[in-house]
Amino acid sequence: MPRKVVIDCFPESARKYEDRYAIVAVDVIRATTTAVTAVAKERRCFPVPSIEAALPVAARLHHPLLVGELGGNMPYGFDLTNSPAHIDARWDIERPMILLSSSGTQLIHEARKGQAAYVACLRNYEALASHLARSYDRVAVIGAGTRNEFREEDQLCCSWVAELLMQDGFVPKNERTLELVKAWKGRAPSSFLRSKSVEYLEKTNQHDDVEFILSHINDLDGVFKMFAGELLSVSVEATSRSNIIQ
Repeated sequence: MPRKVVIDCFPESARKYEDRYAIVAVDVIRATTTAVTAVAKERRCFPVPSIEAALPVAARLHHPLLVGELGGNMPYGFDLTNSPAHIDARWDIERPMILLSSSGTQLIHEARKGQAAYVACLRNYEALASHLARSYDRVAVIGAGTRNEFREEDQLCCSWVAELLMQDGFVPKNERTLELVKAWKGRAPSSFLRSKSVEYLEKTNQHDDVEFILSHINDLDGVFKMFAGELLSVSVEATSRSNIIQ
């Protein structure tokens, strides 16, 4: 039976791939980049789907750092907006991070219903694809989407992960997946700069996040997976074929 990869979009789409697929959550601007950046610096990270879900998590953690945005605005009482550049610049890594975003953390939450839930951004797409190819037979790579749009930065990252899996013997599950891989094959990372997400960051003087993302391409060997509500870095060396569906 051929190994399969599919590209999809929006948090609710994760439900289509429950049980049989490893699900990869992608929100390049900015939730998955922020999450990966935090864990790479050895900060604990707890993505949550809503403010209501954040409260009990915060109650059980010591001096948590509340990071996030809803509709582009930092919620009242939060410490920091959803910014990979800002989280990278902080040195208080002993403070666990609770991360909330408009769609990215909702997608991460929904992805946990799959066989396994991973988080990807442009910093770790290659390491993750290699790990997935050794560990699973079915992979769904899902972009978070913003305002009912599959944004360019997420199309790019999803397509690059899927392309690497196809080079390792996976076949696209549908024509849409194949079309996206072909459309983004060989494109420069800066190809996503026409995205409305970038336009928003530029208009709100958050240029540092765009610069951070473009200057951190495939610079991490880490693989980041959800376990019991927390995003953890997993050992690539410990990977086995035990998760492959027969």
